[in-house]
Amino acid sequence: MSVAQTLPADADSLSAPPPVFSEDAAVALAKRHFSIDGAASKLTSERDANFRIKTAAGDSYVLKVSNPAEEKLVTNLQTEALLHVAVKDPDLPVQRVLPNVAGTHEEILQDAAGQPLILRLFTYLEGEPLHLAPRSAAQRRNLGSNLARLTFALSDFTHAATDHDLQWDIKHASRLWQLLPHIEAGERRQLVERILRNFDDFVAPSIPRLRTQFVHNDLNPHNVLVDSVDPTKVAGILDFGDMVFTPLVNDLAVASAYQLSLDGDPLVEASDLIGAYHGVLPLQEIEVELLYDLIGARLATTAAITSWRAARYPENSAYILRNAPRAWAGLAAFAALPRAKAQENLRRLCGI
Repeated sequence: MSVAQTLPADADSLSAPPPVFSEDAAVALAKRHFSIDGAASKLTSERDANFRIKTAAGDSYVLKVSNPAEEKLVTNLQTEALLHVAVKDPDLPVQRVLPNVAGTHEEILQDAAGQPLILRLFTYLEGEPLHLAPRSAAQRRNLGSNLARLTFALSDFTHAATDHDLQWDIKHASRLWQLLPHIEAGERRQLVERILRNFDDFVAPSIPRLRTQFVHNDLNPHNVLVDSVDPTKVAGILDFGDMVFTPLVNDLAVASAYQLSLDGDPLVEASDLIGAYHGVLPLQEIEVELLYDLIGARLATTAAITSWRAARYPENSAYILRNAPRAWAGLAAFAALPRAKAQENLRRLCGI
């Protein structure tokens, strides 16, 4: 067992309730701060207050009031990253941050308790959520190439939040040992222990040798939109709320963890995404060598954190555990794939 690091003090900051605003209040905010007159409808969000604002002309926007528990530096990280991507790769399907009437991209409000809240307006992206759409190899390839473009667009992005600490960042997987008591003893806990031993033995000593930068860090099927007519096309990459400064290959590992085959070799389908990513942004040999371990670490992270949070907040367990079944299935599939065999396949895929 290894406990190289401790959990950050705000590791469970997602438990902070979102700010409360009515749809009428959202309409007033949009009109006052952005000169946009439209009807508001509430959007689902665990952390922020989000509204779709639709004008009589048919234009749509997303009005977001950030959670007061979120560090203002972290909110600004997301804002500045989107502005940077808009310049570096204007055709990438990500939201645009729009200026307010004062010409800035963040407006400071106060809630009833006097806490500062950050108000922003984004473009609204049309499309079907990936988790509801049919899957295909072409879709996975498009996901990989779009993610690589996003990674490349952020490659020269700098921000003061370089040290932002997020438990979902794979580089902190050694901390997960502390959460294992929240996983029922037996086969499931043993699967996570196996992944964490691989991380401690192979990944942790190699982190200083990996390329690092800011990355999206959460390309899961709930954060991707596809074209409603042609679901092979990526229509939107959403939610930059988990952005971190970390080894860039971690971003690919996160995305790959949600594209695993649950029968046979778990990397068969993920290889479509990985190959396309590598075709746009070539991986280094060490990154290919560690990719299997990093995908496993993401699965273990999902399993451990969701088990911990579901135990602490049983009233919200259904939402917290929404991605856990696939993570457990992925971990079980990983257990059947020898590490050396996976590395051999990944080297062949990437031409190494």
